[in-house]
Amino acid sequence: MSITAEEKARLIKEFATKEGDTGSPEVQVAILTSRIKTLTEHFKTNKKDNHSRRGLLKMVALRRKLLDYTRGKDEARYADLIKRLEIRR
Repeated sequence: MSITAEEKARLIKEFATKEGDTGSPEVQVAILTSRIKTLTEHFKTNKKDNHSRRGLLKMVALRRKLLDYTRGKDEARYADLIKRLEIRR
């Protein structure tokens, strides 16, 4: 249910704002989005897995907070991030 190290490294490389960047909101949102998509697929076959569903809801809330922070700091960065990740506003 988690992402692989290779997938995480690819996301960090793709969304990093500078060399060695692993903590910017863009990178964090990209990693969370990948984990959310993985869990969403898991729930299609495991409908009664309520323990993991709680974790999914926490991840969605954290992603929303990070997106709100990014939108408050720079609207253009927010719009670009939403477009690149193909998530709705």
